[in-house]
Amino acid sequence: MNLPLIYLASQSPRRQQLLTQIGVVFELLLPRDTQAAEALEHILPGELPPAYVRRVTLLKLQATRRQMHEEQLTPRPVLCADTTVALGDRILGKPLDDQDAMRMLSELSGKTHHVYTAVAVNAGSCTRCIVQRSRVIFDTLSAGDIAAYVQSGEPAGKAGAYAIQGRAAAFIKRIHGSHSGIMGLPVFETSRLLERIAKDQTCNTIS
Repeated sequence: MNLPLIYLASQSPRRQQLLTQIGVVFELLLPRDTQAAEALEHILPGELPPAYVRRVTLLKLQATRRQMHEEQLTPRPVLCADTTVALGDRILGKPLDDQDAMRMLSELSGKTHHVYTAVAVNAGSCTRCIVQRSRVIFDTLSAGDIAAYVQSGEPAGKAGAYAIQGRAAAFIKRIHGSHSGIMGLPVFETSRLLERIAKDQTCNTIS
């Protein structure tokens, strides 16, 4: 892809790795106030998973663009993403502690859940956003499996208390959708989104 240098507003090493994998050159533009950024992930009453992940991603995008202007950085396209896990219509966010992680994993055990990842790109006057959904089927986990996994520390900071790219890969019987999307950035959809932005002559990338 012949794409411009972009800002990536994500601390996720996996998102950075996936962008590099498809040849996207980026600079990190991380929030100055991490607590304020985390507050954007608050779930609204009755909010469904696709609407939630889209709303949070667009809020992060707005905050990053505001920061770009306030810091008088070179204007560039900005990419933001957010991932959430849902059991039915119930959103499983990042675990509060080990006990919360054990609860989430117990709920996912032996069941099918969905992973939603929203990706949003802004270039000047143009904003594009997609939501990708994957279905994940977990094996039945023993109490020992769950305890050992939580003790590894891997569930911390992960939506649904697991990471498919880590030890939790052994828990997953099958997936239907995007492996990279479950990791946090669906590379097919992301590459198409960036290509659309790059080719769209109506996008004013210097605004």
